[in-house]
Amino acid sequence: MKLILPFVFAAAAACAAAPRQPNIVFIFSDDHAYQAISAYGEERKLLATPNIDRIGQGGVRFDRCLVTNSICGPARATILTGKYSHLNGFPNNSNSTFDGAQTTFPKLMQKAGYQTAIVGKWHLGSDPTGFDFWQILPGQGIYYNPPMIKMGTQVKVPGYVTDIITDVSLDWLQKRDKSKPFLIMMQHKAPHREWAPALRHLDADKDRVYAEPSTLFDDYSGRGLAEHDQDMTIEKTFTDRDAKLSPPPGMTPEQLKIWEAYYEPRNAKFRAANLKGKDLVRWRYQRYMHDYLATVRAVDESVGRMLDYLDKEGLAENTLIVYASDQGFYLGEHGWFDKRWIFEESVRTPFLVRWPGVTKPGTVNTDLVSNLDFGETFLAAAGLPVPAEMQGRSLVPILRGQRPADWRTAFYYQYFEYPTPHHVRPHYGVVTDRYKLVRFYGTKEDYWELFDRQKDPKELRSVYADPAYAPTVAELEKELTRLRKELKVPDEIPARFFGNQGVEGGGQRKKKQAKQND
Repeated sequence: MKLILPFVFAAAAACAAAPRQPNIVFIFSDDHAYQAISAYGEERKLLATPNIDRIGQGGVRFDRCLVTNSICGPARATILTGKYSHLNGFPNNSNSTFDGAQTTFPKLMQKAGYQTAIVGKWHLGSDPTGFDFWQILPGQGIYYNPPMIKMGTQVKVPGYVTDIITDVSLDWLQKRDKSKPFLIMMQHKAPHREWAPALRHLDADKDRVYAEPSTLFDDYSGRGLAEHDQDMTIEKTFTDRDAKLSPPPGMTPEQLKIWEAYYEPRNAKFRAANLKGKDLVRWRYQRYMHDYLATVRAVDESVGRMLDYLDKEGLAENTLIVYASDQGFYLGEHGWFDKRWIFEESVRTPFLVRWPGVTKPGTVNTDLVSNLDFGETFLAAAGLPVPAEMQGRSLVPILRGQRPADWRTAFYYQYFEYPTPHHVRPHYGVVTDRYKLVRFYGTKEDYWELFDRQKDPKELRSVYADPAYAPTVAELEKELTRLRKELKVPDEIPARFFGNQGVEGGGQRKKKQAKQND
């Protein structure tokens, strides 16, 4: 007995000291603006998101998480591969298909013994790879009674899409192989256009009048052609379906009856008012906020259900949980909805992380981090090597409160898709804590802009031509050249990167217009 006991104690001590691989829950919404999360303390205080806030309260709220290409499919491809669009081959929503043979972080985690699943919006054209279980929306998906693809088989699930994605995710967690660590990616459609609320949330805000952003009627003075020539305004681009003057697709007669009982009396008042000009924009903005924020309410409820499940099952203490969106979104700022730009509301995504025992509760971080870093972070958290081909960096040191001395101080951004939809011109640029230097390229009008966010936080005036900023321009141009070389950005961009129609002035391609690809 005397010989056995020391061995037993030593083995037990070694087991206790060995770090356990954490479970990973990645909750990912579509087009969720940081302005619509109460943890970010946005000045308009649009709504409370108590469950999403719980993640930040128990961990880290990142205030400068930037995306590499502010559009849905490309953001997903970047997260999976840890690579920019020009290397992962998915630069736009119009004509890109994800190459599932690439190295992705779920594949590496699956190979290392993690049980992996993805549920919800995929939006990458090909079937998911690297997952033990997948059930996805085809294309953009719809809000009510959505068709889905479950492991290659089409199914139709009754109900509201956010609830369905949550139900399927929790069901998989309950039935998983509980001897293995897990990775689940719960990816919501909401609050993507056309922002169709759950029936239970139609009257949730009691016809509240929302504060307007100060730039709702921006005239784009002080900026170039790109800002003037876009097609994403509440004034000109809003459709009847966006405004709920027509119902969303897929509803049952019973659902439609409840929907119309709420909207039709309000729509009748709107039609009778015959609003024009700024009055019409103001009405649309209020309707937009009602609908968009109502879809966020359901997402927040979903997050609460997931957090409560982890608590109930005793999993929370060994689970790294993330809430993020594919990019930012405009909630009326500059008169816009949608995303695409290097500008702040678009390029900045919400990002909250809780990892018990690692993250200090209630931390706020302002380092330049990115969706480029997500996959590397998950791999490192699991104790797995990060492939050299990935272009981001693990955030694990930052999550521990130990910022590496050589952490990035400048970030590269590039957007491609043009001219449809929304006519936002291709551009690339460099972002620092204070400045944004951006070049609009690929069309007949090729020009630069510089924004000083310290003096102009709403990015209303380019100071590129101001002689006082000449040293700053020179420094940022040098940094931009360095980043493009380091990130292997080609000087010549293939026409297909811009979408089905190429770009103005060359590379035009005639193909059938892609279905809704916002």
